[in-house]
Amino acid sequence: MHFGLSEEQEMIVSTVRRFVETEIYPHEAEVERTGEVPQELAEHLKSKVQEMGFWACNFPEEVGGAGLSHLDFTLVERELGRGSMALTHFFGRPQNILMACEGDQRDRYLLPAVRGERMDALAMTEPGAGSDVRGMTCTAARNGGDWVVNGTKHFISGADHADFFIVFVATGVDETPKGPKKRITCFLVDRGHPGFTVRDGYNSVSHKGYKNCILEFDDCRLSDAQVLGEVDGGFEVMNTWLYATRLTVAAFCVGRARRCFDLALEYAAERRQFGQQIAKFQGVSFQIADMITEIDAADLLTLNGAWRLDQNLPANREIASAKLYASEMLARVTDTSLQIFGGMGLMDDFPIERFWRDARVERIWDGTSEIQRHIISRDLFRPLGA
Repeated sequence: MHFGLSEEQEMIVSTVRRFVETEIYPHEAEVERTGEVPQELAEHLKSKVQEMGFWACNFPEEVGGAGLSHLDFTLVERELGRGSMALTHFFGRPQNILMACEGDQRDRYLLPAVRGERMDALAMTEPGAGSDVRGMTCTAARNGGDWVVNGTKHFISGADHADFFIVFVATGVDETPKGPKKRITCFLVDRGHPGFTVRDGYNSVSHKGYKNCILEFDDCRLSDAQVLGEVDGGFEVMNTWLYATRLTVAAFCVGRARRCFDLALEYAAERRQFGQQIAKFQGVSFQIADMITEIDAADLLTLNGAWRLDQNLPANREIASAKLYASEMLARVTDTSLQIFGGMGLMDDFPIERFWRDARVERIWDGTSEIQRHIISRDLFRPLGA
């Protein structure tokens, strides 16, 4: 077995890491303080990424993307994980689900997104339906040949910068032996469409500047041309294109954990107490050893999930394991790093307290830790008929 990276992959890693260090790090403190990314800075970052040839690098070359493999793209996400999400958002990775676009949808949504002319946002979560996708109450009903949508979405990341939205809505109910089962359809909705409003969301303590928004639909009329995939086929497009997004979270967690670890390692080597470096105390050195072991384990789990996707091997359980372990690992690493820094770790003189706050959400979005455990255990028990 060979775990090394190819020369091309090493170049991808070094290029993206250099971008994060030179273009992202210098602006993090200000974004954290204000909770805003200036439009001029956002456009600068987009321009730099396009010059580098990395915009929409997760899309195939046939539509204008860089055509990176799942493994290559996971390496990109891992390096971006080192930086502020509010800023790396403008590295430009449109939702792969746009590959389901057909006909005019390709010219209106897919290709402009790949070229960086339009930005998208994914809308699934509702106030009363997070992990329970079939519990959504935002509905679309037929009326005069159109669909009339009513309801609310919230926690919609990146909606403040989005030009259009990929929205999942309930479009009917089937009666089954296990009770009512909602049918789900995916729609493409432009910002400013009549009956559709985007407003500010909640003030989160995690990832300042990377905003969540609330979407409101009030008798919003949509045509069949705005259906992505098939009517009532929302779960099919979701399962085809979205389940691998959990790898993005896992990769982010690995990258962020390595940055946090590097700071803790350097601090432990320099900080002196009782006449010596604190790295010489077993209580600290063993914590350092545990952190790097967990980071490496999460890294390998994540890269394995990406590799399996590239080999067309079943990867649902492996991806769930990577997301579960990496997100919980990040929580432990940030907490331990803060402990090593002591009281200064809670001060904004260092980014440790920010990493600590940011880490908490990783165990929630893109499927909670409990959902990942459910996916893993179901995959193991299903072949046994249990």
